[in-house]
Amino acid sequence: MANSDQARKRARQAEKRRQHNASQRSTLRTFIKKVVKAIDGGDRDLATEAYKSAVPRIDSAVGKGLIHANKAARHKSRLNARIKAMA
Repeated sequence: MANSDQARKRARQAEKRRQHNASQRSTLRTFIKKVVKAIDGGDRDLATEAYKSAVPRIDSAVGKGLIHANKAARHKSRLNARIKAMA
């Protein structure tokens, strides 16, 4: 448990940041799931639109430090490959 005022404040800030990051990460996963659902449903147009809306969210997550740049690149690459394979 934090004993000093400074440590208590850092604990409050860390908890606030953790909750915000969790929310952002959840939103990111939702956008990725929308693409996967469209791919599984066989709707290429919907999958493409979902992918186009997911890419900026993925890139934004990298900028905020939520995920590593390589993980973002991997997600985008795999989703795009699955969309292209639908043809």
